[in-house]
Amino acid sequence: MTSDPLSARTHRWQDWDLDLLLRRKQETGHTTSLVVPARNEAATVGAVVGRVREALMDTTALLDEIVVIDSDSTDDTYAVAADAGAVVHRSGEIRPDLGSHRGKGEAMWKSLFVTSGDLIVFMDADLVDWDTHFVPGLLGPMLADEHVALVKGFYERTQGADPGGGASLEGGRVTELVARPLIALEWPELAWLAQPLAGEWSVRRDLFERLPVPTGYAVELAALIDTCRLLGPEAIAQVDLGRRAHRHQALRDLGSMATQILSASGRRSTGSAPEHVALDQPHKVGPGIETTRTRISLLERPPAIGVPPPVAGFEA
Repeated sequence: MTSDPLSARTHRWQDWDLDLLLRRKQETGHTTSLVVPARNEAATVGAVVGRVREALMDTTALLDEIVVIDSDSTDDTYAVAADAGAVVHRSGEIRPDLGSHRGKGEAMWKSLFVTSGDLIVFMDADLVDWDTHFVPGLLGPMLADEHVALVKGFYERTQGADPGGGASLEGGRVTELVARPLIALEWPELAWLAQPLAGEWSVRRDLFERLPVPTGYAVELAALIDTCRLLGPEAIAQVDLGRRAHRHQALRDLGSMATQILSASGRRSTGSAPEHVALDQPHKVGPGIETTRTRISLLERPPAIGVPPPVAGFEA
């Protein structure tokens, strides 16, 4: 392992072609899941699901399942995603005995109960300027190296939803004004990551089951910190995915996101992150599939600050 983390753990999506990844998937015996957390994304979720399904399930067998977790949408997100070929679950209906705390983190955490893949890829539902290579790009480092447990995507971000707009490798406003300074001060071993809050990332199931997961927006930062503490920074890789577009969000929504980021980091700085909880009853993880996995991490509730969570999209 070279001493330069950028050269040792930074890749491009072009580093792996589909044939190579399919061979590695067969050799390792790994199964793969794409999880798309969504809330009021009827305008874009169909294209995300449909394009990925056609390219990576119907044409090849890189993905074994595509699952959309609908977080209380009030539009047609559920129907659009199902029509495009995803298995769709409403987050509040997954393990209702555990309660529901609406947010992106809950949707991602509850995906553990309704998916079966050893390797899980997360993608946002509001993608505009993107391509299906995002998925193999995020799977590549884990299929190539069994020591890599979590992979972050980064990309040129176009301004707004205009693919022809200017682009840069900078993160969004919460990333650059809150997360990056916070990481530099509290978690410098993660400072090499280009876009720590990117919504496109992948993780090994056996790791994600061990991680405390904030219910809201801070899930990405929390996963990085906890993975680094459990396995060391060498278990994390990042991949240049090219380009994607984001919608801008109101400052009020960004304030809520920033507060959740600070809260998640503060809990970990003081050692007060929640411990794991054992769930020993069998539960379904897919059609006809039952498991008795017992080591599922506890959800963290975000702080009550009087600011409502974002109602559309999960942009940083």
